[in-house]
Amino acid sequence: MAQVSDLGIDLGTSNVLIYQKGKGIVLRQPAVVAIERNTKKVLAVGNEAYRMIGRTPGNILAIRPLRQGVVNDFELTNTMLRNFMSIVVGKRLFSRPRVVLSVPTGVNESEKSNIVSILFDAGAKRTQLLDRPIAAAMGVGMDFQKPYGCMVVDMGAGVTDIAVLASGQVIEAASVCYGGDYFDDAIIRYLRKKHNLLIGERTAEEIKINLGSAVPTISDVTMEVTGRNLLSGLPKTQTITSMEVYEAVKDAVADLIEAIQGVIERTPPQLASDIFEDGIVLTGGAASLSGLAEAIYGALHIPCGVADDPQTSVVLGCGRALEDLNAYKSVLTDSRRGFMR
Repeated sequence: MAQVSDLGIDLGTSNVLIYQKGKGIVLRQPAVVAIERNTKKVLAVGNEAYRMIGRTPGNILAIRPLRQGVVNDFELTNTMLRNFMSIVVGKRLFSRPRVVLSVPTGVNESEKSNIVSILFDAGAKRTQLLDRPIAAAMGVGMDFQKPYGCMVVDMGAGVTDIAVLASGQVIEAASVCYGGDYFDDAIIRYLRKKHNLLIGERTAEEIKINLGSAVPTISDVTMEVTGRNLLSGLPKTQTITSMEVYEAVKDAVADLIEAIQGVIERTPPQLASDIFEDGIVLTGGAASLSGLAEAIYGALHIPCGVADDPQTSVVLGCGRALEDLNAYKSVLTDSRRGFMR
């Protein structure tokens, strides 16, 4: 049946996840495309392209075509999605899937239209859009249909969506840049300033995963990091401690907490009191930073927890909507742009 090919897509800045109706999550790959610098010829997509980051010769570029949740390169995003969709549904002429796609809160109508056009060109028959915070809430089983306030903070690489939900809709929200890339950049700046050491994005991400913490660590763990000495221009290996990484990211964590506090302050008092009672749920890959829930609780005195598998929350929400479109039609934005082309 054609419906089996219908897809839920979490099109993220750093990763693309696809849910296939009746099967669950069938694809999870980096949102990276490798191209030849001069000809712009696409050389690799996804996992293969990600392995090239920081390791390619000068004539090859490994590019993330989305930045801060917005399409930065239309053609490369199209190529990437076409590749991923063909992996999932094949290249059959009559298997154009319907798609439920998550979009950040801050995306405007023009950007939504561009994304829908990309999906149509990549092979989608019809696209329905789902706000990321709602998708995340659905993915973790949060009941936001009742007149009772609940809060979700979905942390991607480029964008963090902060939202208060109640009565089946977003009551108050903000879309900010304090995501995984923001933490990585803070680590890069810290090592450049303290150790005159220049490292790449992949190395910063590895440091964050292995040593990163939003709260001071009890025991100081170390890691050998290789980069370029900014004084000599030569390769340099430096021992980095977990306490140093905490120092590097603490201001970035404070920025995130301030943004969460801002949304709560704009929330109607009764709904805000519900959140103080039931707490905040963190989703998205960047929510995996050690101690983040603890840091938020320490600053705001609101219970805070992380989803069991935070990176899959949004795509699972898209899948849940896909499995029963009629039940969730109130939270889906139907776009028929494809039929008008």
